[in-house]
Amino acid sequence: MLPHSEPRIAALLRSYEGFVGRTLCEPDALFEAPFAVLAHGTEVPPILFYGNRTALGLWEMDFEAFTRMPSLRTAEPDLREAREALLEEVARTGYSRGYRGVRVSATGKRFEIRQATVWNILGLDGNRIGQAAMFAEYGRLE
Repeated sequence: MLPHSEPRIAALLRSYEGFVGRTLCEPDALFEAPFAVLAHGTEVPPILFYGNRTALGLWEMDFEAFTRMPSLRTAEPDLREAREALLEEVARTGYSRGYRGVRVSATGKRFEIRQATVWNILGLDGNRIGQAAMFAEYGRLE
């Protein structure tokens, strides 16, 4: 599992605070946080490099499988265009709040995320090294 001291996790937390203006949580509390956090890098296609316990539970995956998955697979194929438009907007503006969308777990269970914050992860040099999302509101769909 990715240790909370890994540089991209520090960048994720630092970038959230920079864009949103408040601390998300302490690094050692991120994995067990009661809200979902997931992040991908900048490779093409972007691959997830982090998911906390809440995110892993929603997507019904272990950390190793989750962090090998292209992030576009977090959404159903017919919903990927809207997801991509959001990520492009965030790439331009830095972050977005209030996102709502439907996602699908590894076993095909659909769930809705609500009031998500999505932000760019910036390295110490200010260049974008990924994007992350955080949401505490979600519900299973029938």
